Amino acid sequence: MKVFGGGLLIAIGLLLAGGSGLCSMMVLFSSGEMSGFGMWPLVLMFGGIPFAAGVGLILGGRALIRSERRDVVDPGDTFE
Repeated sequence: MKVFGGGLLIAIGLLLAGGSGLCSMMVLFSSGEMSGFGMWPLVLMFGGIPFAAGVGLILGGRALIRSERRDVVDPGDTFE
């Protein structure tokens, strides 16, 4: 069950970090009056927080999957 939960966290984290990262890059590199590198503070404030949350979910899901694989008991060790 930990593997399923970890995979779910990774999937949600990828969607969250990917969506906010792509939107932030689009604001920074688009042309127009409200774009460009002068928008860094706003991009970091509005896009950086969801991006960091998504990366945190990815890392948490990865840790959950690794802990499950570490907890699996080898059946060969049972009778020794």
